[in-house]
Amino acid sequence: MRQAVTEFFGREPYTNIDPDQAVALGAAIQADQLAGNRAVGDDGLLLLDVCPLSLGLETMGGLAEKIIPRNTTVPTARAQEFTTFKDGQTAMSIHVVQGERELVSECRSLARFTLRGIPPMVAGAARIRVTFQIDADGLLSVSASEQTTGVQTHVEVKPSYGLGHDTVAQMLRSAMDSAESDAAARMLREAEVEARSLLDAVERAMGSDEALLLPREQFAILCAMQDVADALEQCAAGEGVNPLEQKLLRDGLRVATEALNAATTSFAARRMNAHVREAMSGRRLDQFAA
Repeated sequence: MRQAVTEFFGREPYTNIDPDQAVALGAAIQADQLAGNRAVGDDGLLLLDVCPLSLGLETMGGLAEKIIPRNTTVPTARAQEFTTFKDGQTAMSIHVVQGERELVSECRSLARFTLRGIPPMVAGAARIRVTFQIDADGLLSVSASEQTTGVQTHVEVKPSYGLGHDTVAQMLRSAMDSAESDAAARMLREAEVEARSLLDAVERAMGSDEALLLPREQFAILCAMQDVADALEQCAAGEGVNPLEQKLLRDGLRVATEALNAATTSFAARRMNAHVREAMSGRRLDQFAA
């Protein structure tokens, strides 16, 4: 360890201090400050607390999206925008989690609440701003608001409640030991979410604009959709396999997804042209310029 420090900083470390004594002296000085024993002209010492574990929320696919990373100095506040997954979605469930793992199932659940009153829109159009705020006492406040209407809700929780040093250390060791498998699982889940989103979009498009489909084209799209559905089933059946097998499942799903994208390219172009013509019908050019 000393050799590594020497190589990194380019100088020998100072080793004449007893680590236990240094910790004890620091604790004694801080206790003296807290007791109000401060000399004239002494501004005191500033002891900064940090967030021991990352805080975030659950996203599609059971993934943990970190909002406040571990070791962030408190008080602090972070915000991030999310959106809806389904057309016409008017509510969003917010699941607050704590931990370093990539999957929500391996993290600590802190709170759940629901944002209601989201205007019905197409999937991905709504803007939901989720704000995490930790005060100096370690109290976490999570709020969610829809940006166009202003509807919002929030929840408060004490993230450190019931967490001892041994528990935190165990959670960190688990995250480090599982880093490779967690990364593979996350990439596979993200590919699954993307594939399901594409399937839903194609199904909606075929339902609303079936007249624009050519017979042979429709058959090719249905076959490609079935291939994606089969690949998704294989991914679900392979839950918990090793990282290499997860990569093979992900690659197979990606190939099927790309094939579905290719099969729907012409159909998507015709849909866009038809919708543009419909929007322009009966309107003058100067109306668009205005």
